[in-house]
Amino acid sequence: MIEPFGDDYFMKKAFAEAVQAFDEGEIPVGAVVVANNKIIARAHNLTETLNDVTAHAEMQAITAAANLLGGKYLNDCTLYVTLEPCAMCAGALGWAQVGRIVYGASDPKRGFRKFAPEALHPKTEIVGGVLETECGELLQEFFRNKR
Repeated sequence: MIEPFGDDYFMKKAFAEAVQAFDEGEIPVGAVVVANNKIIARAHNLTETLNDVTAHAEMQAITAAANLLGGKYLNDCTLYVTLEPCAMCAGALGWAQVGRIVYGASDPKRGFRKFAPEALHPKTEIVGGVLETECGELLQEFFRNKR
């Protein structure tokens, strides 16, 4: 059973965004930003749609959450994202001072832990591997279909 307002619950919401990206022909990464057990921003990759290499799910979610809150810092928020953030996104998450990051699948080729392990704010809590199998399988299916 999924605990109400637990990590699995919110990761399933991020996963739904990833499925939407998949359906739109985007790399299937989804994200939600949560504050006080409420989703305040939802996003998925839009790099193909916007023809913008910076339009990652995390970047879209950070912008939407900051706009809603009226400030650039998200220290009381948790970002749920289906794939470990890249170095670019980790830098933005660091500048936004996101309080907590929960990700699904690891990204050993392009993830921040390989290229920029110190990019996040020092107080940011990181949790990896939530719904890792589902998140990873969706990505694998997407790239299998592309090849």
